[in-house]
Amino acid sequence: MDIIHATSQPEIDEVRKLFREYETHLNVDLCFQQFETELANLPGKYAPPSGTLLLATDGQRAVGCGALRKIGSLTRNACEMKRLYVRPEARGLGVGKRIANRLIQEAIGLGYTAMVLDTLDRLKAAIHLYESLGFVSMAPYYDNPLPGVIYLKLNLTNLPAMPPS
Repeated sequence: MDIIHATSQPEIDEVRKLFREYETHLNVDLCFQQFETELANLPGKYAPPSGTLLLATDGQRAVGCGALRKIGSLTRNACEMKRLYVRPEARGLGVGKRIANRLIQEAIGLGYTAMVLDTLDRLKAAIHLYESLGFVSMAPYYDNPLPGVIYLKLNLTNLPAMPPS
C-alpha cells in the first residue's frame, strides 16, 4: 500500500470521492462544516504549507484518505486531523492506522505541537485506533451540533519526529 500527498487533479478527485463516501458512511449532514465548499475547493485548508491531504492506494485503487489542517482556536501550533476514512473492503488491514501515523508524522514535521480531532461515539474502531495512538479526551474545541461527539487531543512534543515525505 502506498500513501501519497494528493496534489494532482486526479488524486484530488479521488480524495473528493472518498470524502463523499465518508459523509455517506457517517450518515450525517456535514453542512455545518461547510462540507460542499470544502469539497469544491480541495485541497483548500489542507494545502501546504500548513496542511496535508493524503491518499492511500493499493496499487490499483484508492482505499483511504486523511487530512490535517491548522486550527487556530486552541494554540498557534495546533492542527486538526480530518476525514480519516478507509473503504470497507480495506478495513481491518491497518490502512487507517498507517494513514493516521503518517498524518501525525506530517504534523510533527510541520512544527505542530498538538493534534486534535473529533469523532462520533458510535465509531468504536476509530476511537480504539485514536486511543492506541495516544489521543486522550479533551474539552470541545468547537461547537459540533451532532449527537455523541467525542473530542480528542494528542501531544506531539514527546513523539519522535520524522521528516514529511
